[in-house]
Amino acid sequence: MNGPASPKPVLRILTGCTAVGKTEWALRWAEANGGEIVSCDSLLFYRGMDLGTAKPGPAEQGRVPHHLIDILEVTDPMNVARYAEWAKRAIADIAARGRAALVVGGSGFYLRAFFSAVADRWSAPPEIRSRVAMMFERDGLAAVSAELMRLNPQGFGAVDPANPRRVIRALERCLASGRTVAELAAEFARAPAPFAGWRIDLVRLDRSGPDLDARIGARVTAMLEGGLVDEVRGLLAAGLLRNPSAARAIGYREVIAMLDGGLSESELAAAIVKDTRRLVKKQRTWFRTQLPPHRVLQAGDLKSERELFHSGRFT
Repeated sequence: MNGPASPKPVLRILTGCTAVGKTEWALRWAEANGGEIVSCDSLLFYRGMDLGTAKPGPAEQGRVPHHLIDILEVTDPMNVARYAEWAKRAIADIAARGRAALVVGGSGFYLRAFFSAVADRWSAPPEIRSRVAMMFERDGLAAVSAELMRLNPQGFGAVDPANPRRVIRALERCLASGRTVAELAAEFARAPAPFAGWRIDLVRLDRSGPDLDARIGARVTAMLEGGLVDEVRGLLAAGLLRNPSAARAIGYREVIAMLDGGLSESELAAAIVKDTRRLVKKQRTWFRTQLPPHRVLQAGDLKSERELFHSGRFT
């Protein structure tokens, strides 16, 4: 007769919008609980993207071990399947050493990996990505959509035909897998979540509007005074534009626009602040509608890291 099932190990996740204060509260919790931090930020993967991402610096990383930071060159694209595999390895290693893993970040695309199956299991090889990219550049979205329809005569389901990125990725996956959009969707629905063996303890930090606005303004000022423009110049020389997702990131795209003459230096700070506030609005909507039920804490009201998670150190 089998005994009772062993309880699932706990994986703690701390999320929240840009500038809400995740880094400092994560550091405090990890220090107090023998923890290590696993990044879930789509830009912290990249070496050299430091100031514009508010990446934890050497002093902060010296306080607590960090994982999945500075693991890629800026020209190397990331996808959620790759992220999930690396995150699983990092978290398993942390647990094997008797430490507590704390996932920290606000990138919704990668947060999904902790709650559902990974959509990008079929990641297109470089030759297919290049072929589709050339088709799009030469003949536009209509040509890519026509090729996707040829491979999917019954239609391509939930793929938004007006969204170039979605149509391009759908065509890449169909070509890479030899399957239709419907077949890929059915496979995805049957796939297990990468972290199905864990009990997820999810907490989201938030702040009042005026408080968060002030923090965003201070962050942008610190970035620019710290040398963000020079950072972007160096990244451009290293091939930043070959990674459109990174090049379009807030802070980087505005500096690129300034360097290209589309924005004056005097307008730069205000443009970054404005775009960051827009991002925060989108992030809050995504958190409310896409995340599973979770606790929301006001960062400005927290007194101790003990308030973050109900569960104890290793339970």
